[in-house]
Amino acid sequence: MTDAAALPYDWLVEREGERLECKEAKSRFSYDALEEYCAAIANEGGGRIVLGVTDKPPRQIVGTAAFPEPQKEASRLTERLRYIKVRPDEVFTPSGRVLIFHVPGRPKGIAIEINGRFLMRAGDSLRPMTQDQIRRIVLEAEPDFSAERCSGLSLADLDATAIRAFQARWSRKAGKPSLLKHSQERILGDTELLVGGGITFAALILFGRPAAVARHLSQAETIFEFRMSEASIRHVQREEFRSGFFLWHDRLWELINLRNEVLSYQDGLFRWDIPAHDEETVREAVMNSVSHRDYRRPGSVMVRQWQGRLDIVSPGGFPDGVTIETILSAEEPRNRRVAETLQRSGLIERSGQGADLIFRKTIESGKPLPDYSRSDGSKVWLTLRGELQSPELVRFFRRSGNPWEEKLLVEDLVIVDLLYRNQPVWGSLRSRLPALEDWGVVERIGRGRGVRYLLSRKFYSEIGRTGAYTRRKGLSQEAVKELLLDHIRKQSAEGARFREFQDGFPNLSRGQIRSILAQLRSAGLVTVSGERRSGRWHISATGRAKS
Repeated sequence: MTDAAALPYDWLVEREGERLECKEAKSRFSYDALEEYCAAIANEGGGRIVLGVTDKPPRQIVGTAAFPEPQKEASRLTERLRYIKVRPDEVFTPSGRVLIFHVPGRPKGIAIEINGRFLMRAGDSLRPMTQDQIRRIVLEAEPDFSAERCSGLSLADLDATAIRAFQARWSRKAGKPSLLKHSQERILGDTELLVGGGITFAALILFGRPAAVARHLSQAETIFEFRMSEASIRHVQREEFRSGFFLWHDRLWELINLRNEVLSYQDGLFRWDIPAHDEETVREAVMNSVSHRDYRRPGSVMVRQWQGRLDIVSPGGFPDGVTIETILSAEEPRNRRVAETLQRSGLIERSGQGADLIFRKTIESGKPLPDYSRSDGSKVWLTLRGELQSPELVRFFRRSGNPWEEKLLVEDLVIVDLLYRNQPVWGSLRSRLPALEDWGVVERIGRGRGVRYLLSRKFYSEIGRTGAYTRRKGLSQEAVKELLLDHIRKQSAEGARFREFQDGFPNLSRGQIRSILAQLRSAGLVTVSGERRSGRWHISATGRAKS
């Protein structure tokens, strides 16, 4: 039992998501539903189920009488879910009793099953996990190639300069000057790059001398090429890097930056410069290729640069369970020991995909979205384009104090970018639309299958393009009615076909057009003859009289 006065009540303001589920449950709550939510939350990494509060912020405490013996229910849950132990917590407030079930994350390599199903969150509801998602969890238990010991490798095969560079970065990132005093052997041991007296492949990939990499893992190579255009057969410049990452990563950026264009945009009285290729974005993309490529496959990482374009192609497809649609939320490095070492050095923020940083930086600098569409099972192909397409978005995102500065996740930024370019919102991103609608970032038009989203009038006002909002939203329903009537009048001889209305109003769904036609028919302004698909619409006597 928790004293209400001592509780911060973070669940009253925290956004509901994969790790938080809030239910009013004033009188009761289904035990079967509790089991399913616990299993789903455990599969997502753990979280809480809170009963006795409203589900949308700002939440209100309404009190719950559900599960009067929470310890008994928690024991039952633990027995049923097998791999996790659920802990209950009762909170008594002046507004009523709140019951919280704390759910730990699933063990590594194990998906939590309940009643023959593996569940996960999908907005406010639950859905079964796909076979790919279950397979990804099972594969977590597989050994990390980069953590394996490389037979025949000695400390002499590692470059001392590269290790010192990592040591200095780690000391600075951790705020521990004492790390500079440690021997290189201890540094390798503390980072698990040296295990049981054997040096790992991760150490070779990060610090290996050229001869050692060529002898033990020759495919651990990155090749840079610059060509004048995509049609050019010959490269203008080419450099090959077959040594530890810490020996060449700065040189690769120098080569890319050597021909990096400087773009500019106007903001009021001032003109600001912006690089075609942002350094942080490019470095993150290169580190992803080192952390996530499949070193068991032959082939090198290729970094190809053209004017205004950069392609980074690495052997092996996405890690198991990662797709183009899930890349923003995936955090499954194929070579975890490599990724963890880069994280310690401060070169990357976390040992996951890093794609969210690439997307965020690209959107905030007004460039086309990162393109992974040419990836397949044998390679990951990332294209970064350097054109400045949306200076108004750059001005907006760089301006402090915009209404959504602290709210927008990287997924939200992708939605904003897609809608701004009049592109459909894909995959799991659609689950973010209700929150964006609540915040006034987007608006919903239509109902059911005909619903569509666009950026709100407020958003277009913030970027100074209210005219674009009017154009995107389209005509009012009354204006559409008048245009439809006018078209039907002009086709009075043979009648108007439904597909003509679709051609004239591409922003409206079939259902929306049918609804407007039904209103005109009910008002006695139009008539229809023939079958539904091949029917012809005619103006009525009443409609002619109103012309």
